[in-house]
Amino acid sequence: MPAGTTEQTKLARGLLDVLIRAGLIAALVMYSYKVFQPFMGLMLWSVILAITLYPLHCMLKSRLGNRDGRAATLIVVVAIGILLIPVYLLGNSLTASVQTVMQLVKDGGLHIPPPADSIAQWPIIGAKLHAFWLEAATNLMSVAQKLAPYMKDISLTLLGQIAGAGVGLLVFIGALIIGGIIMAFGENGERSAIKIASRISGQEKGKAIAHLCTATIRAVAQGVVGIAFIQMFLIGLGFAVYGIEGAGLLAMAVLILGIMQLPATLITLPVIAYVLGTEGVSAASISFVIYTFVAGMADNVLKPLLLGRGVEVPMPVILIGALGGMVTGGIIGLFIGPVILAVAYQLFWQWVEDQPESAETSSEDQA
Repeated sequence: MPAGTTEQTKLARGLLDVLIRAGLIAALVMYSYKVFQPFMGLMLWSVILAITLYPLHCMLKSRLGNRDGRAATLIVVVAIGILLIPVYLLGNSLTASVQTVMQLVKDGGLHIPPPADSIAQWPIIGAKLHAFWLEAATNLMSVAQKLAPYMKDISLTLLGQIAGAGVGLLVFIGALIIGGIIMAFGENGERSAIKIASRISGQEKGKAIAHLCTATIRAVAQGVVGIAFIQMFLIGLGFAVYGIEGAGLLAMAVLILGIMQLPATLITLPVIAYVLGTEGVSAASISFVIYTFVAGMADNVLKPLLLGRGVEVPMPVILIGALGGMVTGGIIGLFIGPVILAVAYQLFWQWVEDQPESAETSSEDQA
């Protein structure tokens, strides 16, 4: 057999071996992803919480006899307690609000004032709106029966969203427990992260990239998600104590606006106007207004303290991450999205700025 034919045969066999190995690795990766995919959100949450809370863990560990497990357990128990207290208060407030509205409808105590005659003169929709409003003011039950099919769909959608929020809360608690386990083995986890980053990016850049990802996760989690949680707690607690109807939903809206980097005053100012318009000026209402206004502006004080630490991420990146995460992953994605996109943003610009020496030299020569 000629030497050229022998070399071609060896090359073909080598190529076939490479293809078989690549196919087996691809199949293994795809199957592993399929098995792990239901737990991906939970594990991402766990890693984010572990990285964010690890400095607190280190501080407590030094005061608890260098016991990693004891410090992690203390953080998890206290965090769950802090989380469940406002959730319990807001849940009670939401339940009471729904029961009050249902009782008003049942007793006939819910009345709608008749419309003004000038509404009928509005172009296009004036006559129909006036007729519908007048019927609701005179015979509310008839209008309710007409709207019942539509209200059923809206109610089912709303119940689905509430159920999703409840599942998200359970997932968050589970992620917090797993995050505590990760914190208990934090030193081994840090070494593993550096090894993985070094294997991907090289020995020289691995440690720097691992530290960059850690700093980005902490900056976004503390400066965006953490501030949103603090504002939700402060404002929601004030709403619940004062007895604002729908305090739970309003607090959830504050949380969503905070993560999207929109001011909480979009919620607090209308509530303040409603309280002053319905109850007038009194010591209780003035105290509520002052507290709510200060709580709504608390992010202006907290952001320089928390968001300034670590790395800076542009607000559009956080906004896109929050919206995209909410669309793809629901309530959990609303929190994970900004963190993941911020890390990807930092890694991308790290790659862009890390120009090879040959490219820099050629650009200088051309200049």
